[in-house]
Amino acid sequence: MLTIGCIFILLLLSGYFSASETALTAASRARMHSLSQAGNTRAAAVELLKKDNERLLGTILVGNNVVNILATALTTALFTQMFGEYAVAIATGAMTVLVILFAEVMPKTLAIRNPDRGAMMVAPTIGILVRLLSPLTWAIQAVVRFVLGALGVGISADQPVLSAHEEIRGAIDLHAREGGMIKPHRDMLGSVLDLDELEVSEVMIHRRNMQMIDASIGPDAIVEEVVRSPYTRIPLWRDNPENIIGILHAKNVLRSVRNTPKLSMEQIEALMTPPWFIPDTTSLREQLNAFRSRRSHFALVIDEYSVLKGLVTLEDIIEEIVGDIADEHDVARRVIRPQADGRLIVEGTTTIRDLNREMDWNLSDEHATTIAGYVIHEAQTIPDAGQVFKFDGFKFDVLEKRRNQIVLLRITPPEPVDTDTI
Repeated sequence: MLTIGCIFILLLLSGYFSASETALTAASRARMHSLSQAGNTRAAAVELLKKDNERLLGTILVGNNVVNILATALTTALFTQMFGEYAVAIATGAMTVLVILFAEVMPKTLAIRNPDRGAMMVAPTIGILVRLLSPLTWAIQAVVRFVLGALGVGISADQPVLSAHEEIRGAIDLHAREGGMIKPHRDMLGSVLDLDELEVSEVMIHRRNMQMIDASIGPDAIVEEVVRSPYTRIPLWRDNPENIIGILHAKNVLRSVRNTPKLSMEQIEALMTPPWFIPDTTSLREQLNAFRSRRSHFALVIDEYSVLKGLVTLEDIIEEIVGDIADEHDVARRVIRPQADGRLIVEGTTTIRDLNREMDWNLSDEHATTIAGYVIHEAQTIPDAGQVFKFDGFKFDVLEKRRNQIVLLRITPPEPVDTDTI
């Protein structure tokens, strides 16, 4: 009876280790941190354990294997007295069923139902075991790293499997798939995470769409252009559009006109601010910080040869996060026009990122920023109007072309997969 009692206790311990592993692994780090900041000592213990996840899992693994092996050995010894030569086979079968049912599946199922609560329940005990078994765990980790290193697999002691960035993105996608987050919120949070990956060249206003003023047209004409412009800040150039001599702010011009109705060219030049040039490879996060530190909302984008490519504003970056921001001066344009048959009419200048976000697609933007650039890259040629291409399951009809620029496309998405037939 003593042996049976010991086996029963060992199975309970095995189940405890299995439940602890599931609860501590699945527990939300964000929730534990929040509860810890609020003074919950058990949540603080969970947070401390999860900081060294490798040592935590190593301790649980050691404990779980020790009790399972000991339980199997005691069962084999007991069955040897009862069944003789068939003891090993019977003990193996019996322990396999008992361990799978009562020491693995059942405790893990219970733990996954409420991992945060389960993690806080087991954290004090597991924390003690982690400290007691840390020398053994450290020795096992050292042997594992040595063997893997000899096989050419380098394992860093402080390198996580997933970065915090990837963990957050994974949590956002998971909540979105499970219906716990609406698409606009998912897009907004995902856009914040993308600020380091996106460059200003991907969100800037291209130079052909910029409004600039030729300084040689005279002060009266310049003032007239500023008043008629829907934009607040306008670059001025002289001799060559590449030669930007300054930026005029409409408020400064109107304030000066109020005091001096007829401005001279010297007065206009005094109102200009020096142009701020930034490289097109600047990340959106870097540029957002630069806008804040310089207290400026407007920058001109140049490439590696100092050739003007376009301009970027603070509003452009904010729109990447929250979506389009329209005001009373913006001209209403729909660059993505869904059709009744499921196809889309899309302007060639539409960015792949905007198209993916709007339609929940996954077109690659590795080699091109706009959908026109995507078609040109995939086709390896500049197509003519009327040509049709098919890439990655999508059908692209070139509807309009102006010079070497694709102006309008019709996109037919792939047929949705019927999961019921799979």
